[in-house]
Amino acid sequence: MWAGTHATYHKPIRVGEMIKQVSIIEAVTPKVGKTGPLVFLKLKHEISGEDGLATTELQDVVYREEAAPGAVAPLPPPAPGEAVWKRAIHPTPVLLFRYSALTFNSHRIHYDVDYCRDVEGYPGLVFHGPLTATLLLDLASRHSGGKIITDFSYRAISPLFDINPFTIALAHEEDRLVLWAETPEGHLAMSATAKLKEGN
Repeated sequence: MWAGTHATYHKPIRVGEMIKQVSIIEAVTPKVGKTGPLVFLKLKHEISGEDGLATTELQDVVYREEAAPGAVAPLPPPAPGEAVWKRAIHPTPVLLFRYSALTFNSHRIHYDVDYCRDVEGYPGLVFHGPLTATLLLDLASRHSGGKIITDFSYRAISPLFDINPFTIALAHEEDRLVLWAETPEGHLAMSATAKLKEGN
């Protein structure tokens, strides 16, 4: 499971320039959680353009055993209540399939509903965590007031599915934006922050 990311944007990458990505495994940490054994993988990606390092991205990935039959996931916390902007997202199987193709993600939980329900035990297709993060980053960009986003961090809390619309939201907090995605029941699905600075 893709648990979260912290990205720092050092300089822009322009369309047409050659880029290079170097990926490093920074840590592999075994733990035991409420659902059993877990392994936390921390990855570091450095993306450079023709003018040098452009983006540094730290990713947290979690590996876990299959859930036991009949296991019930803990209830996620409620989503924050005070939002300046909100947007309803209406997921569709076509959107999830296209995003899977775009990101070379062949995991069947995103496009095979029978596999999702019968094998993984989900109520519907699983909405990609990185796609939720992309929607939150887009919301931050649209409401940054002309400022530049220098850092973007997000953490996945609970899954979203294609069976119901969900909401993404934004609030202002000093020099950053606080963002989140919430389930149809009002629970927190993803939390995020975007740090801002004045543009040149």
